[in-house]
Amino acid sequence: MRKSSREAEEGPAPLLLPPGRGGRRGRMHPSPRRPAAATSNPAMLLLLLCLGWAPPGWGWPRGSSRGAAGLPPNATTPISIMGLMPLSQSEEDQKSKIGRGVLPAVQLAMDQIRNESLLNPYFLDLRLYDTECDNAKGLKAFYDAIKYGPNHLMVFGGVCATVTSIIAESLKGWNLVQLSFAATTPELADKKKYPYFFRTVPSDNAVNPAILKLLKYYQWKRVGTLTQDVQRFSEVRNDLTGVLYGEDIEISDTESFSNDPCTSVKKLKGNDVRIILGQFDEEMAVKVFCCAYDEEMYGSKYQWIIPGWYENLWWESWINSSQCLSKNLLAAMEGYIGVDFEPLSSKMIKTISGRTPQQYEREYNAKRGDGQSSKFHGYAYDGIWVIAKTLQRAMKYLNATNKHQKIEDFNYTNHKLGKIFLDAMNETNFFGVTGQVVFRNGERMGTIKFTQFQERKEVKVGEYNAVADTLEIINNSIRFQGLEPPKDKTIIQEELRKISLPLYSILSALTILGMIMASAFLFFNIKNRNQKLIKMSSPYMNNLIILGGMLSYASIFLFGLDGSFVSEKTFETLCTVRTWILTVGYTTAFGAMFAKTWRVHAIFKNVKMKKKIIKDQKLLVIVGGMLLIDLCILICWQVVDPLRRTVEKYNMEPDPAGRDISIRPILEHCENTHMTIWLGIVYAYKGLLMLFGCFLAWETRNVSIPALNDSKYIGMSVYNVGIMCIIGAAVSFLTRDQPNVQFCIVALVIIFCSTITLCLVFVPKLITLRTNPDAATQNRRFQFTQNQKKEDSKTSTSVTSVNQASTSRLEGLQSENHRLRMKITELDKDLEEVTMQLQDTPEKTTYIKQNHYQDLNDILSIRNFTDSKDGEKAILKNHLDQNPPAQWGTSDPSRTSKDPIEDINSPEHIQRRLSLQLPILHHAYLPSIGGVDASCASPCVSPSASPRHRHVPPSFRVMVSGL
Repeated sequence: MRKSSREAEEGPAPLLLPPGRGGRRGRMHPSPRRPAAATSNPAMLLLLLCLGWAPPGWGWPRGSSRGAAGLPPNATTPISIMGLMPLSQSEEDQKSKIGRGVLPAVQLAMDQIRNESLLNPYFLDLRLYDTECDNAKGLKAFYDAIKYGPNHLMVFGGVCATVTSIIAESLKGWNLVQLSFAATTPELADKKKYPYFFRTVPSDNAVNPAILKLLKYYQWKRVGTLTQDVQRFSEVRNDLTGVLYGEDIEISDTESFSNDPCTSVKKLKGNDVRIILGQFDEEMAVKVFCCAYDEEMYGSKYQWIIPGWYENLWWESWINSSQCLSKNLLAAMEGYIGVDFEPLSSKMIKTISGRTPQQYEREYNAKRGDGQSSKFHGYAYDGIWVIAKTLQRAMKYLNATNKHQKIEDFNYTNHKLGKIFLDAMNETNFFGVTGQVVFRNGERMGTIKFTQFQERKEVKVGEYNAVADTLEIINNSIRFQGLEPPKDKTIIQEELRKISLPLYSILSALTILGMIMASAFLFFNIKNRNQKLIKMSSPYMNNLIILGGMLSYASIFLFGLDGSFVSEKTFETLCTVRTWILTVGYTTAFGAMFAKTWRVHAIFKNVKMKKKIIKDQKLLVIVGGMLLIDLCILICWQVVDPLRRTVEKYNMEPDPAGRDISIRPILEHCENTHMTIWLGIVYAYKGLLMLFGCFLAWETRNVSIPALNDSKYIGMSVYNVGIMCIIGAAVSFLTRDQPNVQFCIVALVIIFCSTITLCLVFVPKLITLRTNPDAATQNRRFQFTQNQKKEDSKTSTSVTSVNQASTSRLEGLQSENHRLRMKITELDKDLEEVTMQLQDTPEKTTYIKQNHYQDLNDILSIRNFTDSKDGEKAILKNHLDQNPPAQWGTSDPSRTSKDPIEDINSPEHIQRRLSLQLPILHHAYLPSIGGVDASCASPCVSPSASPRHRHVPPSFRVMVSGL
């Protein structure tokens, strides 16, 4: 399996003990001189010779030496530096490529230092030892360099983590300072364990402050980590946790994996992690992005931040080992941000060597030719300058303090000189080709770069300066796949589902029209309250019906007010107010209607009450009792379990505008703990009220006075209201998550029920009053069905008292009856006079015959008048008006001439007719004036035998005696 350029290596780390520290050098016997493994290869030897390396001899344990050729005339004393790095020619060994790639940069630095005579009269003598990135071989190379080589003042190198850590841990015993240019493992940052270790390359942990700065720049405060189970990556993750701690940035989820990252990726998605900080090598990176594609964790809503030290086109080497298509992998990778140290500074500033980083890069490329390149070459170049400047400061310190001691006097037991070298390296501060070279506790405070994967290539988008702690984002270089940077979590924006303002306006307009109609009915009812039709329909009760309808209309305005119009506290108050208004309005309207019907039922159903007057005050008491029941229920409801504002949250929905947020709809409700129980009580009471109204309407269906009987319209109202309420309640319950639909249904049901009820009550009256105002009051006979225990019979009864209007009408009829009785009395007198005259003067029969024959017929019809209807009571009056009585002494012109039948008017004939007509007249007339009943079989029957016998007034006694 191919190894990554920074793959961590595990293995034992034995310590090399210095002389005098637990052992003697003599314990390890010197081995015969033989070529070192690194230079035993002829190709490597040829490369070293071509680059100007001139080993002083073939004593390979002392290393291959460079720096002796081309010395300035005054540079006579070499300063040996131990170079430890992998130098094998294996193409599969990535670490060896690093070593071979930095050699041209090292050569350039030593040439420039030598040409500037920076260490005059000394020159650097770098002796290379091949560690082969193997713990045992690296340890042996280090031991051979100490045993067989000259006294090395410092150690330069250290690429492989395990080899470097073994050697760095023992440096304190040898008083040697080591400077690495490629060891990035965070473990080496432990100064208690590795006090003499320095490195010009930033540690892997150095990217964490840069990541923190990037998170703050884009205000990402919630992240997740995905880490490969390798010590090196785990150490970076642990350090990142410490960096983010206390910075108001939450690590919401920490996931790790060994081989299959898909499970960890799913967990990250399940925890709604949007910003993922990854730590894994190239091979695992391919698997991670394949899983991310499968889980749709890419695109505008997600941001991946991963190591940036992968090789160029790294995914092509591992795509075949995954089950992911290349286009899918690239789609998931698009936009990821890589974080790594900056190989070369981008600033156009001259460095310590007098060259800009760009000039140095050109010289390096020319020097290496077609050879292997390494991204660590700038750090190796600056490392040589660090060593030179450290030795220069040590020389100045020795010259200033102890002129008798020289740097060449150093040996592995000279703790004083070793401490001087250590302090001098800690003071390093100059601008090199990789940026400002400064050490803080032995760690390089370097420059971190940010790159972004854009269209199959990595583009530099920003830079972090660790020394100044500043982040610089290149303008318009970062391309987020959305309109804005991804959010660090799913931004849940609670959105109140409110009633549409146009819908509320339309329904409010309809409500206002309904209230205007109700006001018109109220005006009509008040204006015509003295009309017989309106009087008989109880105008006070009509006013209550209109009031109840208007209260129901008013509740619509309150049902449409939600959180978009009023505050939460006001909305909670409206919950109670609108319930009270609708309940009271319903009871007022239908209670008044049913009370009217009850009065009709009480009068016509119960014969005993036919002479009892039921006034409107009693009906008002009935309506008040119904309202009192409502108030009791509502007050108990409010005190025991009042309505509260509750918020119901629904599932998240995508933003319709395409923004990277999720909409969580919320809806306000008026609810309480036992909502079902209270609604059941109210519905039960209203249902019983409706059933009672239906019963009254059915019982009074046969009452034939339209002005009194509203049973047909009550039935229609109850039917429409019942059906609409059932349908409205069901639809309203099913659409409780859609406030517009629910409000529309509730408002239309209230408008329809109120409108249809008012129209059924008042429109027929309005039409009747305009067309035929007397039609509703002409039919005075009621057909009323009364169920008896033994038989069913239909009886007719007169209306004795219905209401105050009926009482007033009854008084009018009694007055008219009295007038007619007085008229009868006058006719009786006339009849008596006629009778007397007939007895005295037979010639006056012609007058009787011609002028009073119709009056006698009128008297005979008085009995029928007492039982006639309203339309029959004016017969006598109309007849008298049409046939006024003739004056005495006049005669009919038609009778002036003699005719053949004149003998029928002879006194004999007249006497004979009178003897027959007068007893009949006497027999028929007496009952109407309180005399003998008309049902008597003969005039000889005693008047006391009739139940209708009344005392005969004196005037009538005269008439009877005369007859």
